[in-house]
Amino acid sequence: MSPKNTKTILTHGNYEIRGQFMLGSNYTFLVEVHHKGETIKAVYKPSKGEQPLWDFPDNTLALREVAAYELSEALGFHIVPVTVYRDDGPHGPGSLQQYIEYDMEYHYFNFTIADKQKLRPVVLFDILANNADRKGSHVFFEEGSHQLHAIDHGICFHEEPKLRTVIWDFAGQAIPDELLAPLSSTGNWSALFEPYLRPSEIEALLFRAKELCEMKIFPRPLQGRRAYPYPPI
Repeated sequence: MSPKNTKTILTHGNYEIRGQFMLGSNYTFLVEVHHKGETIKAVYKPSKGEQPLWDFPDNTLALREVAAYELSEALGFHIVPVTVYRDDGPHGPGSLQQYIEYDMEYHYFNFTIADKQKLRPVVLFDILANNADRKGSHVFFEEGSHQLHAIDHGICFHEEPKLRTVIWDFAGQAIPDELLAPLSSTGNWSALFEPYLRPSEIEALLFRAKELCEMKIFPRPLQGRRAYPYPPI
């Protein structure tokens, strides 16, 4: 199914809860979405099921999930599954993300060398999104197509530096030109992210894009602050 059709179903379909994911601190549900005779699985994260965080505004994590998808699409990386925000969920407003089938036992810590070499777009995405929680299990390859995906972006886009990731493989290396190319056209990003992020967070995102274009190098971990998530997987 094309991403366009998937987005249409997620945006307009009726959905019902089929189960709950028990791992994680926030309420997360597996749902089936039905629209015009088609059904797809999705992950529903209601805003009112979010645990408060001291450094992120309350009830904003679902919006950040959608912002992450929009960033992935704006970059042309297509690594974040199709994600929309719905006001009419069974437990209130929240994000609705296409569910991807994958081998949960195959993750960053046991990727082949060849598959780890495919992670540069994820690393650049995480730097831009200021991802505070890139665990090893949050990046995977879809069953069948082996397409690269990245999920769980609720604690991204803070205006203060908070990058925490297990993927430091490319630190100090040059960023490929083809990955940097989309950062030369960020003129519409303010309007694109306005529904999901605060003005200060959008400003910080644009600054990170500008800084990466100037540096052209994957940064190293900052000294004096935690650079890895916990737990790492």
